[in-house]
Amino acid sequence: MPDEDGVVRARWGTDPTPDDRTWAFLTTLRRGQVVTGTVTRIASFGVTFVDVEGFEAFINIPELSWRRFEHPSDVVSVGERIRAEVLDADLVRGRLALSLKGPQDDPMRELTGLVGRTVRGRVTKLIPFGVFVRVEDRPDGFEGLVHNDELLDRRADDPQAGIAVGDEMRVKVLAVDPPRRRITLSERRADEPES
Repeated sequence: MPDEDGVVRARWGTDPTPDDRTWAFLTTLRRGQVVTGTVTRIASFGVTFVDVEGFEAFINIPELSWRRFEHPSDVVSVGERIRAEVLDADLVRGRLALSLKGPQDDPMRELTGLVGRTVRGRVTKLIPFGVFVRVEDRPDGFEGLVHNDELLDRRADDPQAGIAVGDEMRVKVLAVDPPRRRITLSERRADEPES
């Protein structure tokens, strides 16, 4: 529209738009940086949303905890202040991905000290090729696999005969592989000398 004098002049907006603020905020963040925020909601599909300085970031399920859990609300609650690591600041889509477990040490690495030792644990699951045994005395403790070949000889046709979920079992820790999230156990070798 022309001004009162009939001249058309360009005017530039001086107030930053939401996209400008988003871009400016995201450019200040770097991968690996730790930020603080408040959990604003937990979506039905499991993603947790976090307010970081007025910007809504998200945490996907695998980034919530090093340990197993049933629902994100087992790990965080709405209104809780958290510290999280920046995984990705996507300037194009205006998204910020965080990791709650990023700033924490992986507790499975501590279990590498158990390799060669015999421990007691509870059977948590029976599967066709073996049984899972919890090697930590806590509800969300890490579980390891005792392959059928590493079970004591019970019956050749059914090596799991007489084993039930909840049974206590003595097992030797053969290997702990934190990157692959695997613990290998043996009931057969539990009485061997510890290494």
